[in-house]
Amino acid sequence: MKVQPADQGPLHALNSLLQSVESVRNTRALFLLLLSFATSGLIVTMLQRALASESVPAAVFWGGAAFLIVLYGSNAAGLVLMDEACRRPLRDPVDALRDAVGCAHRLLVVVVCVLLLAAGVLAVLLGLVAAAQLPVVGPTWLGLVVPVVVPVVGLLVLTLVGLVGPVAAPAIWFGLSPRAVLGLLLRQARQRFAHVVVLAAAVSLLSAGVAGLVSFVVLSGARALVAMTLLMPTIDLQAQPFMAALFGVGLRQVVGAPALSAYTTSALHGAGVVFALGLVLPAVVYLRGLCELFLAVRRNDMASNGDTGTADDDGAPPALPALPASGA
Repeated sequence: MKVQPADQGPLHALNSLLQSVESVRNTRALFLLLLSFATSGLIVTMLQRALASESVPAAVFWGGAAFLIVLYGSNAAGLVLMDEACRRPLRDPVDALRDAVGCAHRLLVVVVCVLLLAAGVLAVLLGLVAAAQLPVVGPTWLGLVVPVVVPVVGLLVLTLVGLVGPVAAPAIWFGLSPRAVLGLLLRQARQRFAHVVVLAAAVSLLSAGVAGLVSFVVLSGARALVAMTLLMPTIDLQAQPFMAALFGVGLRQVVGAPALSAYTTSALHGAGVVFALGLVLPAVVYLRGLCELFLAVRRNDMASNGDTGTADDDGAPPALPALPASGA
């Protein structure tokens, strides 16, 4: 019987995922995510104005700009978090942004390849369903293809959400080429699909737990602040728009409605800052969890290929580590 090393078992992987909560102290990753989210939020405002004025070219420009900012900003934060997960010296935010510009296109290549493959599978399934339009045998044929189409489409969606998304991005941050990432995804889909999906679900649950704690803190603090203002008659703080702004719900004034007080308007700006901070904390935990998930997957993959090395000690440089020969 083959005994699995202690540092490659599922308990070790779960323990690594739990340690990703410590990433809330990674100020560089927090800064990069906060910068990208805040900048993209401002650009989305410009996008909404362009859509309101029915300016299609401007809307396309601002939409593309928001996408690129989130893409490069999240990849830069991911690079810093991968440095932390691999116990390498953390790169500066400027260096992380430069490296993100140099490697983010690899992730897009992987996504395009996977989506093309998924589109091919869906085209075949669509052909099977379309054959049910044949006279006489159509109803019988549909009954035959249902047990094929339903689980295949469900597994395809689960693969995209639970395998490709969680593994592809940190693999690019680690420094793998698109070809190596596609090979890694294919091996995991064949050998350890359920294992990876469960770990990805654990990462999502962990980040959701952090989001719940953040929401509790925000709600408790906001209600306490509103209660404090009730004791001070000179402070006119409208509670409903203030509480909504804390959770990113934009306020749209109804025509003819009374204007907001100066206190409320100022409080809305502060609430926007709180919302941004509350959004960044779960995001950085999720990205760090993906890094730990990838390292666990890579350790198992290298062990199954007979390689005694690990993803943490392959001697790769901090910036964009080269792919070892055993991981190609």
